[in-house]
Amino acid sequence: MLSACPFESNVALEEHPVEPADSSLVGYWYGIVKDGSDFFGIEALDISRESDSVYSIIRYGKAIKGDIILPDTAYFTGFTSQVGDKKFMNVAGSVVITTPRGKKPPDVKIQKVFYLSAIKRSNDTLSVQTITEQFSPVVKIFRSPAQLKQVVTDLLGKGANIFDDQYSMSYRKIEKPKSFKPF
Repeated sequence: MLSACPFESNVALEEHPVEPADSSLVGYWYGIVKDGSDFFGIEALDISRESDSVYSIIRYGKAIKGDIILPDTAYFTGFTSQVGDKKFMNVAGSVVITTPRGKKPPDVKIQKVFYLSAIKRSNDTLSVQTITEQFSPVVKIFRSPAQLKQVVTDLLGKGANIFDDQYSMSYRKIEKPKSFKPF
């Protein structure tokens, strides 16, 4: 359905979290996705503090394409990094890699990955710009956080657009909806 994917990395912008958690990012953030076709979706981010420098992030999503409703919930952790005048969220998740092995059961591995997004909070709005999969024309696999951070710094310094409009959006901070209990 989407033509591009967000950048997935085996490293974050920092070796370990270095910035303290920002309490203004904590809360329930709500956004609406509309791509110009008949695709429409809602998305919410429930961000809480997991430690002094790490966030717990639950992403709730529901997409509507024609008559099909696709619910989606994903769980992440994240921490922030500063690159020049931009603040980035290093979002850690995991992917399952399944390799077929003929008549034997498939080989299943879980691999930690990072997604990187520039974030900016203004009043009750959180803007998220996700780095695009093709942001680096030279390096495709980064060996260290320092190497990744240097490439991002260099490209931003040259005024390059490293962000993917398809995966970038704004969220409004709202009160977290109450759970409905059956009578």
